[in-house]
Amino acid sequence: MNVREADNDERLAVRSLFDVAMLQVPDLLSMELLVAVVDDRVVGAAAVDADGIGEPGEIRAIAVRPRRRGQGIGSALVAAAEERWTPVTAEFDERVRPFYEALGFDVEPSGDGRIHGVKRTTSDVER
Repeated sequence: MNVREADNDERLAVRSLFDVAMLQVPDLLSMELLVAVVDDRVVGAAAVDADGIGEPGEIRAIAVRPRRRGQGIGSALVAAAEERWTPVTAEFDERVRPFYEALGFDVEPSGDGRIHGVKRTTSDVER
């Protein structure tokens, strides 16, 4: 599996993947997109709202093809985001809270029924 920035030809595949996962990302065109690719096929994607490398990045959506779930693809997408943006944050539904907690996000309710998470850095985890 290769995780990298999406190229322009992959944007439709990313949109389709988010649609299958029932994730609405209305401002997808303005997002940084990461893709996980196996055999030239997009099997996972993350949309990140960020101003540039090294700046804070907010994961707006992550999706993995249903048959590929549980294979570390979502984790690899978050790791790739963490390499590019600092800190990495996310807003998500309660049902995916275990995924983010397992990846080292500190989570708390955001007040609107969703959860806000901030990825702990490696130095924070070691303390």
